[in-house]
Amino acid sequence: MDQSKTTLKMEWNGNKSGSGKVEAGYLKTEIAVPQSFGGTGEGTEPKELLVTSAATCFMMTLVGMLEARNLAVESLKMHSEASVSKEEGFKITHYPAIVLPTGANEEEIQSADRTFAAADRNCDVGNMLKKAGVQIYINGDVSLSKNA
Repeated sequence: MDQSKTTLKMEWNGNKSGSGKVEAGYLKTEIAVPQSFGGTGEGTEPKELLVTSAATCFMMTLVGMLEARNLAVESLKMHSEASVSKEEGFKITHYPAIVLPTGANEEEIQSADRTFAAADRNCDVGNMLKKAGVQIYINGDVSLSKNA
């Protein structure tokens, strides 16, 4: 039985060089066939949506776990990169950066650092992708605020 359901609406106009739209909840974006496949490239393409989904899941899981550990986080930023090659297949690397308040102790720093791996293990989207053979790597950084 479905415990979670996602519904989206899409429309497309034209051929490969046409354009489209996708809407799902708060997501509303233009979609297009990438230029490398003969499209205009003037919109989000499938790989971007897939990586966005994996990154969003990881970050939201990370936020929940940091809160559950009662860690005061001054800021959390992240960027992700994806690559596809015949040798390595599909690979996603997340680069989360947590800034803790100046007074954070070593135990809090280590707890924040361990949260990266825990969030990776508990991200449902990432786990689905891993089952499909996608390699996901986490290259996290924890630092202390420079504000006194």
